[in-house]
Amino acid sequence: MTTPWQRRYAQRNQRMGGSIIRELLKFTQQPDMISFAGGLPAPELFPVEAFRAAADRVLVQSGSKALQYSTTEGYQPLRALIVEKMAHYGILAKEDNVLITSGSQQALDLIGKLLINAGDTILVERPTYLGALQAWNAYQAEYVEVPIDDNGLQVDQLEEALRAGVKFMYVLPNFQNPGGVTLSLDRRQELVELADRYGVPIIEDDPYGELLYEGEHLPTLVQLDCEHLESRACDGHGYFRGNILYLSTFSKTLAPGLRLGWIVAPVEVIQKCVQAKQGMDLHTSIFDQMVAYEVAKGGFLEKHVRTLRRVYGARRDVMLAAMERYFPAGVHWTHPRGGLFLWVELPPEINAEELLQDAIKEKVAFVPGHAFYAAGRSSGQLNTMRLNFSNAEPEMIEEGIRRLARAIEQRMGGRMTPVVTPVPAMSMN
Repeated sequence: MTTPWQRRYAQRNQRMGGSIIRELLKFTQQPDMISFAGGLPAPELFPVEAFRAAADRVLVQSGSKALQYSTTEGYQPLRALIVEKMAHYGILAKEDNVLITSGSQQALDLIGKLLINAGDTILVERPTYLGALQAWNAYQAEYVEVPIDDNGLQVDQLEEALRAGVKFMYVLPNFQNPGGVTLSLDRRQELVELADRYGVPIIEDDPYGELLYEGEHLPTLVQLDCEHLESRACDGHGYFRGNILYLSTFSKTLAPGLRLGWIVAPVEVIQKCVQAKQGMDLHTSIFDQMVAYEVAKGGFLEKHVRTLRRVYGARRDVMLAAMERYFPAGVHWTHPRGGLFLWVELPPEINAEELLQDAIKEKVAFVPGHAFYAAGRSSGQLNTMRLNFSNAEPEMIEEGIRRLARAIEQRMGGRMTPVVTPVPAMSMN
């Protein structure tokens, strides 16, 4: 039945839709449900006491400032802390290059508002982060998808899309969401060179980069871009010249409820983002920013991240071992070096959305993979799913994988054959 309001919505609303992950969270509220669905950090690791003490200090020492309106750019000490933190990973910036946002999701929306005209084509990984698609669908973007494999974005397939003309590229180089894969060093270098050659900017989204469990940190695209252009020295605005905007967040390292992320960009881009943000929310909660700074300063954040690496790395190992033990032959998955997720490819005849209904009956939840493709269900990628390993404790991971394996086996029909080792190859074309 058509209502008067349906005729009043702007045309861009036609491509807006709810997040399947948000919908699945309704199921995960059930006390006996084991959820591998959301990208949720482990709540038992939240530094609650550190936040309580920090909030007390902020209110006692600077209460009137913390409860007042503030500048759009963000709390200066927090921006300075971010600059110092990023320098450890080769990202050289100044405070003027940093804008604090209400989570990295707002950063994605700001980029859409700033760069996307209706009909512009954005190059994304296949599959890619659902939240980016949600943000940019509202600006009526079109997409060209380039597949990923175990070494990340298949850079050798980029040039055809770049020649056809794209507004920008969106890439998650570290422990990609949803695939869990990491872009190799040689591909990073080639990607930066192609971006420079074709004059196409890159949005480098790096929410998980600090959560490394094995191997060495690879240089960021921003760092490689700086080296490629031989412009490590700052330009007149305090930032190297280049093609890359960098996004990150405190959601995975401190607490998602803070809703604190940031954009690093040339000053002129930050100034335009500031103007756009003023029309959104004036500024991100200054109280949250001040509390986050009080918690993170003095080396606490680095120490806390080391704890997260230890705990999440162990949970990843438990999930991988349980999948080897319980999943039937014909199911393949990735081996993430860090982050929060891994990607599962089921036999072609299994529809993951239908499997989810069986899994919920078994009291276990996951995200069907079609949600991470620009074309959604029309992508044809119906036999894939994303699993999160950070939120459940080890014994629950073991039990959840056992339940999920039972649901898969029921869909496949026949006797379960345990797999001795996983087959990590990704067929996402």
